[in-house]
Amino acid sequence: MSPQVAGLLQLTALIAALALAYRPLGDYMARVYSSEKHYRPEKWIYKAIGAHPAAEMRWPAYLRGVLAFSAVSVLFLYLMQRVQGSLPGSLGFSSIDPDQAFNTAASFVANTNWQSYYGEQAMGHVVQTGGLAVQNFLSAAVGMAVAVALVRGFARSRTGELGNFWADLVRGTVRILLPISVIGAIVLVACGAIQNFSGIHQVGQFMGGTQEWNGGAVASQEVIKELGTNGGGYFNANAAHPFENPNPLSNLFEIFLILLIPFALTRTFGRMVGSLKQGYAILGAMAVIWIGFTALMMWTEFAHRGPAFEIAGGAMEGKETRFGIAGSSIFAVATTLTSTGAVNSFHSSYTGFGGGITMLGMQLGEIAPGGVGSGLYGMLIMAIIAVFIAGLMVGRTPEYLGKKIGTRQIKLAACYILVTPALVLGFTAVAMALPTPADSMTNSGAHGFSEILYAYTSGANNNGSAFAGLNADTQWFNTTIGIAMLLGRFLPIVFVLALAGSLAEQKPVPETAGTLRTDKPLYAGLLVGTILIITGLTYFPALALGPLAEGLAS
Repeated sequence: MSPQVAGLLQLTALIAALALAYRPLGDYMARVYSSEKHYRPEKWIYKAIGAHPAAEMRWPAYLRGVLAFSAVSVLFLYLMQRVQGSLPGSLGFSSIDPDQAFNTAASFVANTNWQSYYGEQAMGHVVQTGGLAVQNFLSAAVGMAVAVALVRGFARSRTGELGNFWADLVRGTVRILLPISVIGAIVLVACGAIQNFSGIHQVGQFMGGTQEWNGGAVASQEVIKELGTNGGGYFNANAAHPFENPNPLSNLFEIFLILLIPFALTRTFGRMVGSLKQGYAILGAMAVIWIGFTALMMWTEFAHRGPAFEIAGGAMEGKETRFGIAGSSIFAVATTLTSTGAVNSFHSSYTGFGGGITMLGMQLGEIAPGGVGSGLYGMLIMAIIAVFIAGLMVGRTPEYLGKKIGTRQIKLAACYILVTPALVLGFTAVAMALPTPADSMTNSGAHGFSEILYAYTSGANNNGSAFAGLNADTQWFNTTIGIAMLLGRFLPIVFVLALAGSLAEQKPVPETAGTLRTDKPLYAGLLVGTILIITGLTYFPALALGPLAEGLAS
C-alpha cells in the first residue's frame, strides 16, 4: 500500500469516527448547558467557592467571573512554579525563573500551552499534575462557557442575561471534560502511553553519555491536552515522544480528540438556537476549510523533489517514521486549525509552503473547527461579518438568527477580528527591528523571519505550537509572548460577551422573503470566502516575506 493511500484511509477513518460522535456528543452538551439540575459534587464545588449557580448574569458580571477566575489561576500557577523546589515530588528540579514562570502561567491559563522549557527537565510531578494538567481542564471549560454565553445571546430575547459563568465552568469540567478524559486516558494507556509517578532513571547510553528519563502521569495529561485543545507536552518532543504518542493508532486517536468537541459544538449551537440547519451550515464551513487545508498539506509534503525525497516517499525531515507524512500532515493541520499546539513533527522542517499552511491555519483565527469553545465563538463572529457583507451587497439591514446586526454589533465584531493581527504583526515587527530578539533565530533569511512570525502567531492566537527553530527561552520572548497570549485570549472574550449581551437584549426579527437564508450551502460558501479574504488581506504581506518566499525559492 502506498503512503498516499494509507493517508487517505487514515483521513477517511477519522472523518467516520467524528461523524459517529457528532450527534450524540453535540446533543449531550446542549443538555448539559440547558439543564437546571445540579449534581451533588457540583453543589459541593459551588459551596466551596461561594457561587450561586441559579443566579443569572448579564454580560459584565459574566465577564468579571471569567477575568477574576483566570487572574487567580495565573497567580496560583505562577506561585506553584516559583516554589517548586520546596514541593514534594519535584524530582530535584529547582524553582522556575520569574520570567519563565510568568510565561508558563499565562500560557496554560490562556489555553495556549506555549512552552519555552524542556518539560522532562524542568517540571516535577506536582507542578505537572496539580498545576498544568488542572489548567488544561479549566481553561478549556472557560472557552466552552464563553461560547455557550454567545449562543444564549442568539437564542434569548428581551433580556441581557447569559446564564451563570460558575455553573457553566463547573458543568463543562465535571460533565464533559472529565468523563471523556477518563475513557481517553485508558485508551492511551492501552496503546502504550505511560502513567506513573516514577523518578528519574537511566535508560542507556546516548552519544557516549548516559541518557536519563523520568516518568509521569502522561496519559491522563495527554488526553486533556488534546481534548481541551491545550497542547502542552509532558516531554519537550511533545506528541512526537513515544511515551506520549506511541504508535499510529494512538496518533489517530489523539487527532480525533483534538477535533471532537470543536466540531460537535456546532450541533450544540444548532440545538440551543432551535435550528439544527444553522449548526450544519457552520459545520460545513469548518469542514470545507479543514479538509482543504489537510489535502493541501499532504500534497505539499508528498511532492517528490530529487532522489532523497523519492526514497523517503516525501519530505520526511522532522517527522517520525512511525507516523509518516500522512499522519504528521493530518496532525499538523488539526493542531494549527485548532488552538491545540500539540505537535508530532517539527513544523520548521516542513517544506516552505507546508510551514506556511500551518501558519495560515492559525491566522484564520483557529476557527475550522478551532479551539474548544473559542472555535465556535470565533466562527460565529465571522458569520456576523459575512451577513453584514451580504447585507451591503443587496442594500438590506443584515440579520442573523432573527437578530439585527447593527452598528454596535459590527463594531464589536470588528474589534474582535482586529485584536489578534495587531498583536501578531506588532510584536513581530518590534522583534525584527531590535537586535537582541534576532539573536534567538537559528536560521537567517525568510525561514528565520518565519520562526519569529510563527512564534507570535502561535502565542496571540492561543495555539502554543512552535516552529522548533527559535530559542524562545529569553526574557524578551518569555515576556512579550506571555503578554500576547493574555491579550490574545481575554480581549476577544470581552468583545464576545459584550456582543452576546447586546444580542440577548434584542427582540426577534420576523423572517421575510428578503431575509438571507443562513442555513444554506450558498451562505456557507460566502462564509468560507469571507474568512479567506479577510485573512489574506491581513497577513499576505507578512507571509510573502516568510513561507511564501521560502517556498518559491526552493
